[in-house]
Formats: sequence, C-alpha cells, structure tokens
Amino acid sequence: MSELILSNFAMHIALAPEEQEQALALLQHKTIAKRTFLLQPGDIDKNIYFVVKGCLRMFHTDKNGQENTICFYPENWWACDIVSFFKVKPAMNSIQALEDTAVYYFTLPRLEELFLKVPKFERFFRILTQNGFEMYQRRIISNLSKTAEERYLLFRKHYPGLEQRIAQKHIAGYLGITPAFLSMMRKDKNL
Repeated sequence: MSELILSNFAMHIALAPEEQEQALALLQHKTIAKRTFLLQPGDIDKNIYFVVKGCLRMFHTDKNGQENTICFYPENWWACDIVSFFKVKPAMNSIQALEDTAVYYFTLPRLEELFLKVPKFERFFRILTQNGFEMYQRRIISNLSKTAEERYLLFRKHYPGLEQRIAQKHIAGYLGITPAFLSMMRKDKNL
C-alpha cells in the first residue's frame, strides 16, 4: 500500500531509500467508514490525509443548511482544510468520507518533523499547495463564467469515473445546481 504514496511523492521530489523510510515512519494509517466525518466546523483539522482507497469530500454548510461541495478527494489526492491545519484555527468546512476510505496521514507536528529530517518535503508540500490554489482559482472562475453543462463536463474531466461512485446530490452541490437540474441536464444532453 505504501507504493501509492511513494509514487505520489515521486511526482515532485526524488527520495533516497532512507528518506522514503523516514517519511513512512512518520505516517499514520486508518480506515474511515462511509459517511464518517473527519472534520466538522469549529474543530481544528489535526491531520493532512492522503487517500489510498475511497473518496472524501470537503464541503461548507451555509446558514440555510445547504451543503456546498468544495472539493472531492479520490485515490491519490491529499485532503485537509489547509487554513485550519497549518494555522491551527477552527475549521469553517467539513470533511466526510463518501465511501469506505483508507488514508495515510500526517499530524502537523509529524509533518514539521519530516520537514526538518527531509527538507525536500517542504518543496513537495509547497508544490502541492500551489497546485491546489491553482485548482481553486480555476474552479471559482469556472463557477463565475461557465454554464452548468460546461461545469459538469469539467467535473467529469477532472474526476474521471467518480460520478459512478458518489451520490448525484454531491455532484450537484459541487456544480452549484440542484440534483433535479443535474438529472434533467444529463438526460436532455445525453451526458
């Protein structure tokens, strides 16, 4: 199972075998049952998760109780409420397992220890943060400038195969439309 996370690290940094061992020694592992919350608003996000199997989602619940999905985290993705985790502040978002999910995770103290032991990981997490920020900017621009159909097609491209695994209401929440409109759009456009 460690092969997946090691190949994820290798996307941005080259690690010697002893550096791989140091990283794996600081990682923790757990499984999360479907519908379990890893984070709720007001809590501090104590972990940054790497999804080995399954899918997580981050969402914000507005004052009317409407859940607005911010991001999905399927296999080979990292997940956390970045402000809560790195700034040790109460979260405004929730993170929930949409499927039975297996994750590796670092606590902030262990991640800081890894940065000292293997400084290459500062580069890895900087690139990860930059890529995440780019993704959020593109998503905001998409929500402001694209039609629901265009946003849906981008969702399918960005998360291939995920729509067969998760509830339509979560996809609709991500797209900013109702589940009924998503169903009608998919039927009318034969998507």
